[in-house]
Amino acid sequence: LGAICCAAVDVELTAFDGSTPSHFIEMNDPVMGGQSTGTWTVNDQGKYGVMDGEVKDVPSLKAPGFVAVKCDDTFPDASATVSGSVVMTVRSTTPEYTGFKLAIAAGTVSPSYSCRGGSTIPGSRGCFKAPFTVPAGGDFVEVRIPFNAFSDMWDPNTGDQIKTCKEDKDVCPTADALKTIKELQVMAEGHDGKVHLEIKSITASDESAVSFV
Repeated sequence: LGAICCAAVDVELTAFDGSTPSHFIEMNDPVMGGQSTGTWTVNDQGKYGVMDGEVKDVPSLKAPGFVAVKCDDTFPDASATVSGSVVMTVRSTTPEYTGFKLAIAAGTVSPSYSCRGGSTIPGSRGCFKAPFTVPAGGDFVEVRIPFNAFSDMWDPNTGDQIKTCKEDKDVCPTADALKTIKELQVMAEGHDGKVHLEIKSITASDESAVSFV
């Protein structure tokens, strides 16, 4: 009889070494009358992307706007990692910033529409968002965001979750959804302040996956 063991399943979603989709573009709130500023560059020598900018209030809303980068592409099937986490290899010179978020559009027909609505407008399910923090330090570190920390029901003005996965399983990412990831977004939103985030890779991972040997 074969033995049962645990073997990690890692699905690299994006990296900057040319092996996976990595064409990100910068976007921020001036499209909605805001005053936030941001840039996106890739350090080819170090093989990482750099999101840099400042989140400022949107005058019409009298509330913080956003700075973001996104990548639309055909990503690998990550369904086998649904019980695990997203692992971001990152570092930041602004670890005190509290508005970092990651969004994954999965199992939706229109990722851009879903990531604008956060389930608050008809047909906008399927953009799963979760907050994350980056520890202080000069080295790249792995930041783990469990898939059960994501929700596709959130406030489009702040990015804050309206309903959590713990409260309602209907808002959680599913294995079926993670088969067809169509967009990744890394955001700084809902809190004013300067932001600087360097991203080496984003991977879906499940350390508890079971295999037979």
